[in-house]
Amino acid sequence: MTSPDVFHDVSVVDNRNYASLLKDTMDSVNCGGINVILTPGRYNAAYFEHSYLAERTGAVLVQNSDLFVENNILYMRDYQGGRTRVGTVYRRISDEYLDPMTFVPESLIGVPHIMDAYRAGNVAIMNAPGNGVADDKGIYYFVPKMIKYYLGEEPILKNAPTYLPYYEEDRKYVLDHLETLVVKDVSEAGGYGVVFGRDMTKEQLADWRTLITEQSRRFIAQEVIDFIDLDILSDDGTTVPRKADLRAFVLSGETTKVWASGLTRFSRNPDSFVVNSSQGGGFKDTWVLSQD
Repeated sequence: MTSPDVFHDVSVVDNRNYASLLKDTMDSVNCGGINVILTPGRYNAAYFEHSYLAERTGAVLVQNSDLFVENNILYMRDYQGGRTRVGTVYRRISDEYLDPMTFVPESLIGVPHIMDAYRAGNVAIMNAPGNGVADDKGIYYFVPKMIKYYLGEEPILKNAPTYLPYYEEDRKYVLDHLETLVVKDVSEAGGYGVVFGRDMTKEQLADWRTLITEQSRRFIAQEVIDFIDLDILSDDGTTVPRKADLRAFVLSGETTKVWASGLTRFSRNPDSFVVNSSQGGGFKDTWVLSQD
């Protein structure tokens, strides 16, 4: 630990309860049967996390070959040839690979007909299929409007000012202010497809204006938000400021709970706002201080 005095000098909220929060959520949506965590397998980069959560929640860690569907009910095979009904699946694979009978037929890590069991209400799947639609950058533009339309409320947290060039008014603004904006390709993720107008030459700006005009639905543009700077310990042992952001962990079952921690990501590049691990970013422990 690089800051051994923190827990002694300040009151840190205990954040060791994530597994129990996850178990409570799995139990609350369970349709009758055991809880399982569906992993792609031991070669997945997050396999340790999958196995750790299974151990801490009391769920069974399974791969697709351990599961099968019969009469729209999901079962787990045991080593003696028996079967055990599954009530909740915490899946750690993407939608498109979840069920080769419904999505990508070439998937070798999905469970055939699991979507049939899900549609029949015989198994709960966490996160729900389709949940990732809210992570689509194009959908991001509409989230404040969704909150107002469906809930009749004003958003508590504001979006970064976002423009969708698909709309003429937004497109005109983006083309006129491209040099001050950040443009993101809707189809990309992990920090890929992100370009800053301030880093472009005049020729590049002209090319991007043409591309945005011709493929306006493909991109969103945002005002550049000055992320908070947090001190990090660099490889040479010095402390330096780097851009960082926070992702919260929210679990929704009978009630909605926010874990008293989170995922703090930072950029290792002093000139970069991109904090994604795929772009060389790192992670910091996230602690919440008690108000007591």
